[in-house]
Amino acid sequence: MPAILIVDDEKSIRNTLREILEFEGYQVELAVDGLDALEKLKASNFDIVLCDVKMPKMDGIELLEQAKNLRLDAQFIMISGHLTIETAVEATRKGAFDFIEKPPDLNRLLITVRNALDKSKLVHETKQLKKKVPKIREIVGESESIKQIRETIAKVAPTEARVLITGSNGTGKELVARWIHELSPRASGPFVEVNCAAIPSELIESELFGHEKGAFTNAYKQRIGKFEQADNGTLFLDEIGDMSLSAQAKVLRALQENKITRVGGDKLIPVNVRVIAATNKDLRKEIEQNNFREDLYHRLSVIVIHVPSLQERITDIPILAKHLLAEICQEHNMPPKTITAGALNALMRLNWTGNVRELRNVIERLIIFCDKEITEADVLQYAAPYSTPKPSTLYDQFTTLQEFRNYMEREFILHKLIKNNWNISKTAEELDIQRTHLYNKIEKYGFQRIDTN
Repeated sequence: MPAILIVDDEKSIRNTLREILEFEGYQVELAVDGLDALEKLKASNFDIVLCDVKMPKMDGIELLEQAKNLRLDAQFIMISGHLTIETAVEATRKGAFDFIEKPPDLNRLLITVRNALDKSKLVHETKQLKKKVPKIREIVGESESIKQIRETIAKVAPTEARVLITGSNGTGKELVARWIHELSPRASGPFVEVNCAAIPSELIESELFGHEKGAFTNAYKQRIGKFEQADNGTLFLDEIGDMSLSAQAKVLRALQENKITRVGGDKLIPVNVRVIAATNKDLRKEIEQNNFREDLYHRLSVIVIHVPSLQERITDIPILAKHLLAEICQEHNMPPKTITAGALNALMRLNWTGNVRELRNVIERLIIFCDKEITEADVLQYAAPYSTPKPSTLYDQFTTLQEFRNYMEREFILHKLIKNNWNISKTAEELDIQRTHLYNKIEKYGFQRIDTN
């Protein structure tokens, strides 16, 4: 049943309007002034507010403004015995649905209420649809590597250049590809993804190029491949390092000629596709081992974007954690939760072998199991057992002794800074180095004192 709030300082007006609207089947509540109405609007959801303009304590225009600042969806119908053009324009500019003179004409009032209800319903349905439409997540972080990626995307996206995105699993390669598409002239076209590692080698060609009826056993009807599906849009070839050599040859031909042939067919089909590829492998090593075509590599790697591991941008963890905390709470329709500085420090000390994907899983786990505030103890209980790797896994991350030294130095200095509550003098004394030397290390590793406010 639609809910209507009547706001008027005259008792007779309130009661008359209530009788009329309740007779029409509406649920009605009353408020004696703007302040009373504001409290009721905060406590309950209303579809329509019938609001007097001239009232003590808070007038109708101010109430309208407060409601819009709170992003309330209720449609305001303003009522006044002193209607002026200026007041009507001001109310409309601030979001009022309509303006009615006192005493209100009954037919005009009921028609206006029905129209306002239609708009309220439309606003609600639009919000629900927006929730269902998948959103492109932000590329979150303030480290130099992430800033560089955002700058590169901004430069590359408007062009037709092919892009190769490299990085470990879970770092966000697909997200980079989606933003390139979103900021490109092809944004209105399709974004089609193919996970080359998830498709058996004998099926990858049919997946990419489609097939004709009868091309092979069980090919009962014609199939349109991903290249054709992505026409006038972007084709994202994820984990292209796992693609078979025969499929690589056909992809190379498609990139050279902008034409494809379905499996079992001989007709050349023109395609207008921008290809973005991604891999967690070192394709140069794959070329040396004859697992990847060098000519295809050069076709794909006009622009190379490397997405760093989470361990390479450890200072982004607090920003990411708070962003994911808000995002996941909203996705699950849960009340917002906070996270303490100690908890953020604990997250920074963990080794994230699964990168941002693993961090997201841990934050979701913490949201489910923890109270309104996530503490360091919560992280140690619910995250550390899953995120602390075996020593051998830790060592395998590094290829040179210098990389390992830098990692351990960074971890040790960060541990001391956290332990001493970022007291520079005390930390420098414990480390047995000059304060200026410590400041240089803080700048080198991009450390920032965590603020949870």
